Amino acid sequence: MGRKGADDTMGTRDGRASAASEASASADASADAIVAEDGQALAAAVQAVLARVDAHARRATANGSRPGASAPRDTATVDAPDTPDTAAQPPHTEAHEQHHTHTTAHAHPAPKAIPGPATLDALVACFGLSAFERQLVLLAAAAELDPTAAARCAAASGDPARAYPTFSLALAALDEPHWSALTPVSPLRRWRLMDLDDETRLTTSRLRIDERILHFLAGSPYLDARLHGLLRRAQPPRTLPPSYERAADRVAAGWNESRPEAPLRVELVGGDLTTRTDIAAAAARRTGLALYVMASDDVPTAAAERDRLARLWQREAVLLPAALLLEAGEMDREQTAATDAFIDDAAVPLVVSSEDPRRTGRPRGERVAVPGLDDSEQLALWADAFADIPRIEEAHLRSLVAQFQLPPHIIRSAAAAVRRDLPDTGTDSGTDSDSGAGAGADSGMDALDPTELAWRAGLIEARIGLDELGRRIEPEAAWDDLVLADHQARILREVVAHVRQRATVHQEWGFAATLRRGLGVTALFAGGSGTGKTLAAEVMANELGLDLFIIDLSQVVSKYIGETEKNLRKVFDAAERGGALLLFDEADALFGKRSEVKDSHDRYANLEVSYLLMRMEAYRGLAILTTNMKKALDPAFMRRIRFVVDFPFPGESERAEIWRRVLPARAPTKDIDPERLAQLTVAGGSIRNIALSGAFLAAEEGDRLQMRHMLAAARTEYQKLDRSLTPSEVTGWV
Repeated sequence: MGRKGADDTMGTRDGRASAASEASASADASADAIVAEDGQALAAAVQAVLARVDAHARRATANGSRPGASAPRDTATVDAPDTPDTAAQPPHTEAHEQHHTHTTAHAHPAPKAIPGPATLDALVACFGLSAFERQLVLLAAAAELDPTAAARCAAASGDPARAYPTFSLALAALDEPHWSALTPVSPLRRWRLMDLDDETRLTTSRLRIDERILHFLAGSPYLDARLHGLLRRAQPPRTLPPSYERAADRVAAGWNESRPEAPLRVELVGGDLTTRTDIAAAAARRTGLALYVMASDDVPTAAAERDRLARLWQREAVLLPAALLLEAGEMDREQTAATDAFIDDAAVPLVVSSEDPRRTGRPRGERVAVPGLDDSEQLALWADAFADIPRIEEAHLRSLVAQFQLPPHIIRSAAAAVRRDLPDTGTDSGTDSDSGAGAGADSGMDALDPTELAWRAGLIEARIGLDELGRRIEPEAAWDDLVLADHQARILREVVAHVRQRATVHQEWGFAATLRRGLGVTALFAGGSGTGKTLAAEVMANELGLDLFIIDLSQVVSKYIGETEKNLRKVFDAAERGGALLLFDEADALFGKRSEVKDSHDRYANLEVSYLLMRMEAYRGLAILTTNMKKALDPAFMRRIRFVVDFPFPGESERAEIWRRVLPARAPTKDIDPERLAQLTVAGGSIRNIALSGAFLAAEEGDRLQMRHMLAAARTEYQKLDRSLTPSEVTGWV
């Protein structure tokens, strides 16, 4: 871009920034004006209620009674008799005097109600307050907002010590009084809009407006302090993939189309918590709501505490207004019951978020599953996240899409990691590009390949959740480390080709549409312990640039019905993010011949096998199973495995070659004879153990590695294998 073009661009940006700043300032000014207008209206409404209090005092004085005693009132307007105050005449104060413009024998009528602030109107509408309850709120607010309110209440009550609002005073002084306003089920008390200092003295106890309600009336909305630490605000995402947008539409529709038997709740299942939160926040934005998130572990198990929390949140949801995302994680029976009760009481929009569908007999409302993203959506996400990173072409992005299945926030995190790893060239930091420092930065940029950084960042992000389910191995072994027959090596390379060219064959060539199932790459490695199965998997992972995770199936299989499937689902769901190479060790623990169904455990065992086969066939990465009992495997299972590689016990020539490859060139040796070492009838794993142990023995002696060290190490290895060395195996060693 030329200088003029750059100036034009900067000018456009400056103009946009200026316009945005002016718009923001205008919006702030409008908001301030609204707050100021509401404040004036609130003050006027408070004065109108206090005028009624003053009128009651004058009326009582005019009738010759003590101010605390109410004037006769039509009992039809009161559900229960007035409770007059019978205290002494309050002192006459200057503050009170300015509200008495006349002292006549007749009480002046109270002024008509004037329109209140928008916040008060919203409070009345949201909680269904009557005219009397509206005035009660204002009377309680007056005690906090007007410095003369205390004296005026004392004067109207006829008791200097009762310088505060009471229900008795309200019944006597305010319009359209009704006793039901004081009951525990009334809106004022049920939703804790106000409290009584002493609930044993209903009519004479001080009425206090709740702090949150007072701030709401004053135009200062904020989350109730009692909910801090339990809730966090979730900001809606800037954009969402189309599939997630449709899910958000379904959540919003679930709230809007709720019925009595299916209340204002939606279950959102699948994906990770951040993705579920983004979808719920987008749905809330569609319906004009904020979204807050709470963990199910924070729901109190005590009924009284849970009820207080439920009412407090539902009141907050109405005031803000807002919806709640309740994250239902792993819970014990007591916590599950408490969470279900909290959900049942919800009368405001709620999203119950979980990785797996919750099993409950209660009405659950709409259930929305987090959808998977197709390749076009994934490509758009990668392209957007890496748009400002140089030297990443669309072909590179497509390779990332073919390998990784990451949610939007993880892709953005990967891009941020790449930006951190790329050196700053100094063009925007004021460094002299002609200096040595600038040249060094440029050479550093050349030395780092952004595509390799992107791949590495994808691997790191994809490990989240899988590290705790399996043992990760950083693959370092190469093809030269394997000692295999040609036909075995050929099959392994063919497996690698299937994984590497998956995107080309499935998507570009259209095979995914015709095959429908079996798109995953599965292999079975059969052979005894130490014959090279794990090493071969490591070589393949290194060739493909993937992580290798070893999953011990003997630890995954559970005696509890359904737990094995749950454990397997966690493994595959986590692995799907990055297509890691999964090596299921000890497959015999699960994949033996399926037994005849004799009881529920047999039936579930067969279901677990079927589930694993189904997930393997659909897995985007490479799943390898190992067994040393190939003949015991079910033929139906074998038919669903794409590749089978046998790892036979190595012959003497193969063992000699393994010995040559396990001894590093830098190791100091003397008279080491691989041919004689190959006389040991052990597999490659034991050969590596003996070589390493012998090296440690030689190093401890400060000597070079010799056959006598190997002999000592071989005796130790044989003891571990519960075997004895035979003379023929060590002939000519020493």
